[in-house]
Amino acid sequence: MDAAMDKERQVMEETHTERETRSAADFTKMEELLPTHIGSRWNISFLDNMGSFLSTLNPMAKAVNPEKEEVWLLDNTAYRPVHIYPHQPQPFQARFKAAYFKRYTGKDWSKAVASIADTLGLADGEGRAQAEKTIAHRLKPFVETIAPARYVNIKLPDGTVEKLGPGGRSAVSQQTIISIQDLEDGESAEIPATNLEVTPHGPMLTHFAEPEGWLMVSDIDDSIKITMTPSPIGILRSTFVSNPTPIAGMPELYAQIATSLNPTWFYLSASPYNLYPFLRPFLHQYYPKGTTILRDASWMDLGGFLASLTQGTETYKRTRIEEIHTWLPKRKVLCVGDSTQTDPEAYGDICRKYKGWVKAVFIRKVTDVAEMKDTDKNSEKRFEKAFREVPRKIWRTFEDPQELYEAVEQLKGM
Repeated sequence: MDAAMDKERQVMEETHTERETRSAADFTKMEELLPTHIGSRWNISFLDNMGSFLSTLNPMAKAVNPEKEEVWLLDNTAYRPVHIYPHQPQPFQARFKAAYFKRYTGKDWSKAVASIADTLGLADGEGRAQAEKTIAHRLKPFVETIAPARYVNIKLPDGTVEKLGPGGRSAVSQQTIISIQDLEDGESAEIPATNLEVTPHGPMLTHFAEPEGWLMVSDIDDSIKITMTPSPIGILRSTFVSNPTPIAGMPELYAQIATSLNPTWFYLSASPYNLYPFLRPFLHQYYPKGTTILRDASWMDLGGFLASLTQGTETYKRTRIEEIHTWLPKRKVLCVGDSTQTDPEAYGDICRKYKGWVKAVFIRKVTDVAEMKDTDKNSEKRFEKAFREVPRKIWRTFEDPQELYEAVEQLKGM
């Protein structure tokens, strides 16, 4: 039921541009070829399954069992709500999000691995054998059974212990904690679980942001990381086989932005949370650390994975940025995206809705993906429509990141 509702919502939110992209690359056909249920809710007990409807109100929720279960603690940003009286600063608060899973129990998913390898056209031999090992490793977060109705205790910087959860239908818990210990603007704190055994990906990082300063909203796929989102084969290859690779010149550009503007960083992607263990190390290796916002899409469904990246992304991204605005409405915002999907349209909507909040938008024109040819995605007409009524000095397109160095320096004086 949950997967069906997720898919129905994404279809309803699909834009004309997204529909054209999916049709041109025959995404639907590719999704039908991929395994749709590589995990099962039948592995979840009846009580846990029924209790998950109650989410945080579930009286039968249990603590994560370190022998059988694990939890991912997702990075976040602590902010001070803006008070009507500026001389009365509010305490820091943050939204804490965690995802709960059963640990791998020996289930064989070789058929799913072989399906991806066959779809990518990998020939038999040593190369395929090595590729299948990589596929199996990266597929693991998609096949682990979710563990709803679980909670975990965490230790805040001041030593206070707080309970996160329990998780709901998607085994993801979300709650706001107020009065977190004060840190300086731009500082970060590691927040671990009280039982370190249950968090294989380590503690979460909470980044502290005062009400004023700069704020960076950056897309990930094809803006700072090669993903080839207009191509279903490109997405599968870059996700399950290839080494994660940054867009040439973008790490250097982001280093300059960090030095010049010292922003609070948000990385916003339509990728599902299954990719958190894959994307987080990549971002930490090449880019300034920040909060990664990923889509709470259907688990255990590879067809749904492709749809997550290509359907309803404009609405999803606009909604997440609107949420960021409620946290940090006084910050000066720089948005970076690309032309493969609907970043220009989503950013244009935000510029019109919150006039003066967004100071600059940089859109990377993607020209090195075959599926972008014979489309109008890089046309000036498309960008002018997306940014209608938005002053031309605010937005610009680029192909080489070096084109933006001077523009970043000009932002320093704002």
